Order: sequence, then structure tokens, then C-alpha cells
Amino acid sequence: MASVTETKGRGPVTRLTGGQALVHSLKAQGVDVVFGLPGVQLDWAFDALYQERDAITVYHTRHEQAVSYMADGYARTTGRVGTCLMVPGPGLLNAMAGLATAYACSSAVLCVTGQIPLRQIGVGRGLLHEITDQLAAVRSVTKWAVRADRPEDVPGAVREAFRQLGTGHTRPVAVEIPLDVLREPAEVGVIDRVAVERQAADPDAIERAAVALGAAERPMIFAGGGVLQSGAWDPLRHLAEMLEAPVVLSANGRGALSDRHPLMQNMLAAPELLPHADVVLIVGTRFLQPASSDWKPRDGQTLIQLDIDPEEIGRNCSVAVGIVADATRGLEALAASLLRHNRKRDSRRDELVALKARIRERVLAIEPQAAYASAIRAELPDDGIVVSDSTQVGYWAHAAFPVYQPRTYLTSGYQGTLGFGFATALGAQVGAPGRKVVSISGDGGFMFNVQELSTMARHRLPVVAVVFNDNAYGNVRRIQQRTFGGRLIASDLLNPDFVKLAEAFGIDGIRADSPQALRTALRTALQNDRPVLIEVPVGEMADPWPVLRPGHRD
Repeated sequence: MASVTETKGRGPVTRLTGGQALVHSLKAQGVDVVFGLPGVQLDWAFDALYQERDAITVYHTRHEQAVSYMADGYARTTGRVGTCLMVPGPGLLNAMAGLATAYACSSAVLCVTGQIPLRQIGVGRGLLHEITDQLAAVRSVTKWAVRADRPEDVPGAVREAFRQLGTGHTRPVAVEIPLDVLREPAEVGVIDRVAVERQAADPDAIERAAVALGAAERPMIFAGGGVLQSGAWDPLRHLAEMLEAPVVLSANGRGALSDRHPLMQNMLAAPELLPHADVVLIVGTRFLQPASSDWKPRDGQTLIQLDIDPEEIGRNCSVAVGIVADATRGLEALAASLLRHNRKRDSRRDELVALKARIRERVLAIEPQAAYASAIRAELPDDGIVVSDSTQVGYWAHAAFPVYQPRTYLTSGYQGTLGFGFATALGAQVGAPGRKVVSISGDGGFMFNVQELSTMARHRLPVVAVVFNDNAYGNVRRIQQRTFGGRLIASDLLNPDFVKLAEAFGIDGIRADSPQALRTALRTALQNDRPVLIEVPVGEMADPWPVLRPGHRD
């Protein structure tokens, strides 16, 4: 575990309700944004937020699913903790899709949930919003969860939540506070802010890895979201350039190295690169797709894995050297040690640029997905943020959308949470108020959180929501047609007029019926800096999977 600088001093003891203690504690830990939806078990918490409204801004939504998605989008865009607040029982259960997504994507989300009165927990009387063992439920999608049983316990619970968020494998955490604890006053001392030291690597493991990498003739790097979580993109680039090593990024790692860099390769290049690599460094990624494919590592290759989570080391394939460390400190230590061991290699620039061009030609043949995604990229600034849902253009984008800066491309990770995109984009916009944010959704996924058009309008969040409308769950329909003899069931959709729907919420609605029309509409939307929905009517699209996942075995 990373070491934590303990600050023993507390602020002056003050008589506070549990709700006030919560808000003061959040403020002490640097929280200035909360995504929440009020309800009876949270009345005292929201009243405390009102009292601190100059310090903490509350973004309220129309459904609890959106509060966790928005917190996730905020966290991944900013590198800070995203905080969400919801009532117990159905409120928490609604939010758990977003928490599951944040868990899959190693996102720093703090979930604060209410609870029925303390003495009634577990009695089973059927109180409002009561469910059996709520903490057990939330632990399925969090790294750590605790209940605060007294107002005096709230600051310590919040502080420990932030310690958990800042140490080891970053994943959501939860604090549960019963209604009566939020309501009751007590003498409370707010604990000082947690300061976390990044976890260093074992020097012997670093030395063994540096010796292997330094002697390699054709080293290669696979990197993922752990690099972004750590902010380790500069050390990654530096090490890759020292080694002349191509870097393959997972979908969640996109942006850790700019697509313009000659060493940057997407996962589609991996089947051509991995078989010829002699030493492979795996950093901050589960390495699942390569390990479960027909082109997985072969005997004789040396695999080195660097990850903050010891349980990830060797989980998906055996490794010769495991390094448990924060990505930044681990990569910096590797680079320093490599100075003593590295060999000179010829530049691979021409080879890798040619490979990238061949892959690009292959993915551009997937139409119309490529044309629509390319239209979005052409109008979006380099620092613009794309949140890509589970949809046909999104699938193409996961593999092939050019990404130029860290924390500018967000996916739902291995959860594949249909409907996550739009609400997550709203949270990303809160975290990046001066930048352009575009969500890519299909009509099926967009309707999961369509009510958050109200949130977008109410809080004046200038997200551009692009909705590709084929009146179907397109992937399901394709499978039913090709695998089940065209026996279509439950895959057809009846949609509203999305342009009129946007206008009903006071949002600009635009219909674009071609890639060029989408580009024109997007240019207008981004210039106007207002909330916009762009509907793109489409037909059935080409099957992208033979190209996007070659040699993959589920």
C-alpha cells in the first residue's frame, strides 16, 4: 500500500449535525462539486449543502443513474475525486450501473448514500427505501464501503474514503450515513485533508526489468488506463522513446500517447507487432485482449508487468517480472535504471508509420462508421473530450478514433454499460468547463438517460449529444439476423422525434443525414457553445468486428 501522510491535528470541535459534518468533511478534502439527487433520508445533508453553497456546487439530476455517471465523467476528466449523493435503497440501486462502470474503469468516485434510521437497519420492518444489507450490495461495485454510526464518525469515514481513493488500485468507495445520524447534532472535529504519497517500486524488480528491456532488440509496450489515472503520460513517452518501442494503448488508455506520435499504435496493430517483440512491458492495463487472442504472447517472450494492484500482476498471463508501483514512479524508476543498461537501436519510425497507415486504410473501409467518426474528429479541438457509448460509431471509435491528449476519450470499459455516454459527458463538461465535449450515442443507449436533457438545460452544460438513430438495438439485431436466421425479437425501437424532443427541453436540435452534414452541424454547435442534440438518421451499418477484433477468442 502507498504510505499516507497522517495529519493528527483536527479543526476546532464544533457542534454540528451529521449532515453538516459530512459537508464540512467533503470541503476539507477539497470537494467543490457534488452530483446528487435529494430525498427524505438526505434532507439534513442537502440543507448542509445549502449552507455551504458558496464552497460546493450541487448539480442535481433527474435520475440517480446520472449522478454516478456524472461523478465518473468528472473524475476521469479532471483526475480529481467525483462525488455523488443519493438516497438509500432504490436510489443507490439506480446509481449502481454508474458505480459498476467506474469500478471497471478504475475511476475515483466517492458514493455517499443515505440509510434508514440506525436502529431499524436489519430489522426488516419495511421502512421507506429499506433493502436488506445495503452495504453488501454497494460492496459489489466498490473497493471499500463503511457506515458512519454517529455524527462524530462522519469526518473519519470521509477521510478514510479519500485515503482509500488515493492508495492502491483506484476504484469507487462508499460511505453510508443513516437518516438519524445526518439529523442529530454532536461535538464534531473535522479532520484535516489526506495527503497521499505515490507508491514506489521495489528496486530489485526495477533492476531486473531494466536489464531485460535494455538488452531487448524489439521491445514493445502495452499501456492502459492506469497510466492516465497516475498522470504518467510523460514518463511513458520518455521510456518508449528510449527503447524505440511501439506503444499499444487499450481503449481506456487512449490519449496517454498522442496518435500523432510515430511510436503510438492502436490495438489493431498488436497482432502484427506482438509476435516479433522479444520483451514486452505491460503498464496499467489488464492485458485481457492480447492474452485472450490467437496472437497472444508466445513461449520465449519476456513479459514485464507494472501495476499498482498486486492482484493484476500475472492475472491474465504469466510474467517474468512483476512490479507493484504507481505508474509514474515505476516508469520514472525504469527510465533511470535503463540509462545503465540500454542498447542503441535503429529508429523504427518508418516501419511504424507504414504500419499505422496500413491499419488506417483498413479501418477507414468500415463505412459509414469511419466517415461519421472522422467528421467528429475533424471539428473537435485536440483538447476536446469524446465520451463514446456502446454504439456502432462508438465501437469504431474505441479502436480507431485519433486521440491527441490525455483524459480526452472516455469509454465504459469492460462493463460495456449501455447508456452511460450522455450522462457521463455531462460530468466531463462540469470538470472541463472551457473545453468542448461530445457524446456519441445510439438511439437505444441515449434513451437510457434521455431525461438528463433537463439536467443539461438546467445547468447550461454545452455538451453536444450526437445520437445515431437506426430505430434498433443495432448490434442485437445484427446477431439475430446472422446467427439466428433473422428471427428478430425485442431489438426494434420506437423513438421520438429527437430534434423536437431537444427543443421541448429548450435545447438546440439539429438533424444531420450524412457525414458532411454532421460535420457542418457539429461546427455550428461547437461555435455556439450551447447545449445541442444532433440526431443522425442511419440505416444498418457494416459489421465492424472482423476488422476491430481480429483473432479474438471470448
